[in-house]
Order: sequence, then C-alpha cells, then structure tokens
Amino acid sequence: MTTPLADRIALVTGASRGIGFATAKALAKAGAHIVAVARTQGGLEELDDEIRKEGGSATLVPLNLTDSDGIARLGAGLHERYGKLDILIGNAGVLGPSSPIGHIELKTFNDVMAVNVSANFQLIRCMEPLLKQSDAGRAVFITSGAANKATAYVSPYAASKAALETLARAWAQETANTALRVNLFNPGPVRTRMRATLMPGEDPATLDTAEQVAEFIVPMCAPDWTETGKFYDYKTRSLMSFRSPA
Repeated sequence: MTTPLADRIALVTGASRGIGFATAKALAKAGAHIVAVARTQGGLEELDDEIRKEGGSATLVPLNLTDSDGIARLGAGLHERYGKLDILIGNAGVLGPSSPIGHIELKTFNDVMAVNVSANFQLIRCMEPLLKQSDAGRAVFITSGAANKATAYVSPYAASKAALETLARAWAQETANTALRVNLFNPGPVRTRMRATLMPGEDPATLDTAEQVAEFIVPMCAPDWTETGKFYDYKTRSLMSFRSPA
C-alpha cells in the first residue's frame, strides 16, 4: 500500500463523524498521523479504533472549537510536540436553524458564525506558523453551495460559508509566495447527519457517502498539490477559480 502522506501531521476538525471522520481515516490510510478534533469523545474513540485497525495512528483532542483559548493551546502543544503542521482540514460546522431570517434570534445567528467562521479564523491564526514550518503545508476548508446560492431559510449557514470562503481566499493570497497552499472543497449533498437534518424526506441511498467524498480531499493535501485559492466542486469533479460577478 502506498503512503504518500507518510510522516505528515494532519489536523482534522469535526473528526467524530461525517466528512471529518471519513477524511481523517483516508488521510491516515495515506500515511498521515491524525490530530483529530471534535466535541464528542465517543466519536473520536471510534475514529481511533478505525484508524488503528488499518495500521494508522491518531491523537485525540476533545475540544469545542468555540473555545478560542483551547485552539491556541492546541497550537502550542503541536509546536512543542512536532514543531510543525503539514495539513489542516477545516471541516467542523453547524447547520443552524432552518427558518426565515426574521424568525432567527441574534444569539442563534452568532452561535453559527462562532463555529463556522470565528473558529476557523482562530485556527488560521494559531496554525499558520506551524504550517509554514512544513515543507508543503496544505489547508482545505469544507464549504457549501449555499454560500453562493444564498439559499433561503438557512441564512446563517449560507452567510457563514460565504464568510469562510472569503477568509480562506484572502489567506491564500497572503501566503501565495510561500510553500503553503490554501483551498476550499464543496462536497455538495452527501449522506451525512447534517444533510438528513436539512432534508429529512430525502432518500440517503441516492447520495454519495462521506468516504467517497474524502477520497477527493486527500490529493489536495499532498506535497505535489500546487494550486492555491481554488474551489474544488465534488459534484462536477472540477477545480474552479473564483471570479468577480459579470
């Protein structure tokens, strides 16, 4: 079995289920040591069992990403233990309410932004120095088509993903002349708990699995990946560039 990511350290947020769980497993299978971050201890332990079964290794970090000091401590811990970070997968996210904008409480809106935007901002701040210590730092953030469609009735989620995309693109520009590559990945409809919550009447058998999606994220984390500031659309299997509205 080839291990193109051997000796690389990969931090995956939202690793206890769904796309984060599947991506962590896929990266481990490719040889990376996984630093798995999630709120759910049980889900992390299940991931650890799955990774070890296939001969991989993981460090489990139970952490609520709204704890910005906790993210800073994680960065300090990674620096002390490894002196670098090779891969950052910003996957953790919450859907928030499915409701008209006027019916959404401010606190509820802020709670969505805290996880989907502010936590990723803090991850960037705290992990950038470590990623720059890698010979080929790679960051991939999981976004959604809701960001550019401005999907009705999920406005906090759509707004948060639009903000995340802009944050990642700005970071990609700032680091364009370094070895760090920063990109976005849009999985589209996938057989996950979040999708089932949003679309309870949908037949999950009609959707691709998180494992299928993860196989397309792994190449974006490899040292030979050269693109930055791009958007990979899983549904069309295409890498896209952002452009200004016509």
